[in-house]
Amino acid sequence: ADEFPQDVRELQALLEPAQPGQALVAMPGEGTRVPLWILGSSLFGAQLAAAYGLPFAFASHFAPDAMTEALSIYRARFKPSVQLERPYAMLGLNVLAAPTDAQARWHFTSMQQAFANLARGRPGPFPPPVDDIEQVWSPAEKLQASHMLRHAIVGAPETVRAGIERFAAATGADELMITTSAYDQRARLDSYEILADVVRK
Repeated sequence: ADEFPQDVRELQALLEPAQPGQALVAMPGEGTRVPLWILGSSLFGAQLAAAYGLPFAFASHFAPDAMTEALSIYRARFKPSVQLERPYAMLGLNVLAAPTDAQARWHFTSMQQAFANLARGRPGPFPPPVDDIEQVWSPAEKLQASHMLRHAIVGAPETVRAGIERFAAATGADELMITTSAYDQRARLDSYEILADVVRK
């Protein structure tokens, strides 16, 4: 982490047109000026993105605790750059959509179990859904998993629409990066299709 700021500067330089006598040239990449983002799950990333005038993506889908403070720091300390004139923030968000709220909640028990397994210190394969999540986790595991997943939006199309609108309004996010985890691949694809319909409307 100590060298990361310098690494970013070096990468920016490599994406610029090569200078006479430049020993190292990025192939491909030289001269492309590919826009860089800072992805973070802590305040450090927010500070760096602000100092360098870069867009900032925050991993709030699995590390929500620092989200509000990170956004505040990023916006308050942002310095305009050649790439970006004003702050631009993207937030990660867990979304699981299904035809009904009950179906979505059932599929979401896989994610709840996965986070409970992390709380136990036993990560493993993504588990299948269960009919009663309360029979699977302890009160402490429920508390920890629910805390980490507190921004997740789970439900039928209208539930998802309202949840996304609330989250976007509360955070002022310029963009959302949606992730959907489901044990059944068809359910995952269905969720993205429902979400696409919600966004189009």
